[in-house]
Amino acid sequence: MPTRREFVQSGVVLGGAIAGLGACASAGAAAGTSGAAMSATSNVPTSPTRASPIKQSVCKWCYDKMTVDELSANAKRIGLSSVELLDPSDFETVTKHGLVCAMTNAPGDPRTRIPKGFNRVENHSWMIPLYNETITKVAQAKFPNLICFSGNRAGQGDDEGLENCAKGLKQIMPAAEREGVTICMELLNSKVNHPDYQCDHTAWGVKLVEKVGSPRFKLLYDIYHMQIMEGDVIRTIKDNHRAIGHYHTGGNPGRHEIDESQELYYPAIMRAIQETGFTGYVAQEFVPAKDPMTSLADAYRRCAV
Repeated sequence: MPTRREFVQSGVVLGGAIAGLGACASAGAAAGTSGAAMSATSNVPTSPTRASPIKQSVCKWCYDKMTVDELSANAKRIGLSSVELLDPSDFETVTKHGLVCAMTNAPGDPRTRIPKGFNRVENHSWMIPLYNETITKVAQAKFPNLICFSGNRAGQGDDEGLENCAKGLKQIMPAAEREGVTICMELLNSKVNHPDYQCDHTAWGVKLVEKVGSPRFKLLYDIYHMQIMEGDVIRTIKDNHRAIGHYHTGGNPGRHEIDESQELYYPAIMRAIQETGFTGYVAQEFVPAKDPMTSLADAYRRCAV
């Protein structure tokens, strides 16, 4: 299963993506392809069928062959509030559709954003100025969150990585607190998609939140990734919700649609998130294996509990 980093590095053509809004669903069928090759606008509702109590977002990298403008227009029709994991160059495009970017991309080289993180002191000299600069841009756009990563272990112990991450993150908290931007470190699995990644368990991430000790540092709890590493998703969310600032979805196994083809039951997970009093965003981060916008609309409905 391709990872977000592999999409950036290699420009892999997304199975299930399409080249533009003008393709028709029948063309895919005539070519003998699955519904994944259908039009980006097929079956997109002109207005949401049901308003979602939780603000929903969608991750751009999962729709690699669509422009930010195209995805934003379709997301708006479905009822989503955000298109995320964007760079500052795309901020104006998403805002013109009346949407936000609920989680902005980490600054720096896209090829190394995940494996080179705050767990190495030698990275702090270039990461801290970049983050401080990006925090200002995110605040100017009036967006709420900026993603960050621990980096890979590369032989480093988890205690040392924890201390190093806290040391670096504390140096960007003054800017984050001043500008009202929350820095969220993503929990990723190191079993399937991101071998050797350090922030791969909720308990480690919660310890980091406690060490940093700022209301502007939280975790990005990726439900797909943590199902792989830990399971027990609902209990984990309820026990640790104060440390969580953002959520990502994805069907397991395969990181495809969050429908009956996979093992997680998202309506129950969304209800659990609601019960914690969460007021942030949940982002759809599955790679569609069927018609992309039909799947996105379906995911929106399943999470609008």
